[in-house]
Amino acid sequence: MRIGIVNGPNLGRLGQRQPEVYGHLTLAALEEHLRSAFPEVTFLFFQSNHEGEIIDRLESWHNEGVRHLVINPGALTHQSYVLRDCLLGLEFRAIEVHLSNIYQRESFRAHSLVAPAVQGQISGLGEFGYHLAVRYLLEKA
Repeated sequence: MRIGIVNGPNLGRLGQRQPEVYGHLTLAALEEHLRSAFPEVTFLFFQSNHEGEIIDRLESWHNEGVRHLVINPGALTHQSYVLRDCLLGLEFRAIEVHLSNIYQRESFRAHSLVAPAVQGQISGLGEFGYHLAVRYLLEKA
C-alpha cells in the first residue's frame, strides 16, 4: 500500500521549533520511524511551507493512484479553504494529525477547516498520532 504523508508550514523545523510544544523529534526521524514501524508500506513524504505546492502534490499523488493520506496541515488547518476544497474534491481516505493538542492551545487553533474533508483527526499524541493514523489506514484499506 502507498500512503502519502503531508506536513504543512513550519513542520520542516520539527525538533528545533518550539520543542516544548512539538517535541524534539525531527521530521527526518519521524519519517524513518514510520518506515521502520511499517515496512509493508510505501510512504510518499512531502513537506512544504507553501499552500499551492501542497495542493499540487495532492493532485499529483491522486493522479498517480494514491488513495491514502495522513496530513498535518499545520496552520493551514485553521485558514485554508483551498486545502479543504482540494481534500473534498479528491478521493483520499485521509486522517488529519496534529502533534500538539490543538484544543488546549490558542482559541483560533480549535477550529479545523480540514476536519470535514477527512475521515478522522488525531490531536495531541505527538509522533504516535502518525502511527495511529497509518494503522487506521492499513486496517480500513
